[in-house]
Amino acid sequence: PSYVKLGQFLATRPDVVGRDMASDLTALQDQIPPFPMEAARKVVEEQLGKPVEALFETFGLPVAAASIAQVHPAQVRDSDGHLRAVAVKVLRPGVAERFRRDLRSFYLIARLVERFHPPSRRLRPLAIVDTLARSVELEMDFRLEAAGLSEMGENTAEDPGFRVPAVDWPRTAKCVLTMEWITGRKLSDVKGLAADGHDLPAVGANIIQSFLRHAVRDGFFHADMHQGNLFLEPDGTLVAVDFGITGRLGRTERRFLAEILFGFITRDY
Repeated sequence: PSYVKLGQFLATRPDVVGRDMASDLTALQDQIPPFPMEAARKVVEEQLGKPVEALFETFGLPVAAASIAQVHPAQVRDSDGHLRAVAVKVLRPGVAERFRRDLRSFYLIARLVERFHPPSRRLRPLAIVDTLARSVELEMDFRLEAAGLSEMGENTAEDPGFRVPAVDWPRTAKCVLTMEWITGRKLSDVKGLAADGHDLPAVGANIIQSFLRHAVRDGFFHADMHQGNLFLEPDGTLVAVDFGITGRLGRTERRFLAEILFGFITRDY
């Protein structure tokens, strides 16, 4: 799975690997083979302490699978009897141990590179693996992702054209995240977006402006905002999902970023 994560990162860097390879690697963002339904139900029951039938009115086959988890469509019945559609994200069984095994190999390679190829030391291979290890450890605790979704939801409640799914906290645990079902089209389907009649340049502007609001205004932002993690609803609202990786900026860093952007826009280099 760690090699899949590496491929996902490279898919966002056509300037490094070339457009053709980056296009091929986008398949790793949301087209990984799913794990069996029985395994997913077992994880849900172990984490939430109840049978799946007691938690959900319906629990469907996975609709998306990635290196760490997969997503199932489901329905829950609210106290007023209303049926509500939700998405249930379930951690892959055994993925934590597989990551630890892969990362041991990564550390070995990094040490060999630093020892036998001095010019590569400036790239800090060991520090890169350290960062990957910390990031993955946080990403595999869905309670942290749920907290990120809730914080972003509060920060952006009044923002035009952007929102995040609401979290269903009673049905969320370390390895299971239940949230609002999003009906929309992924931004990776550019032809479909155009066919729906969306103004693509306006969508691009909304993405940039939304991200800058989060980073510069709030100091809290989605740090994995690739096209596989963004949906566009029929009314043009941008919806961000998969908050496994987020970032924070302090007030000083936000001021520096704003000054750099202002200087770039005004060409006052």
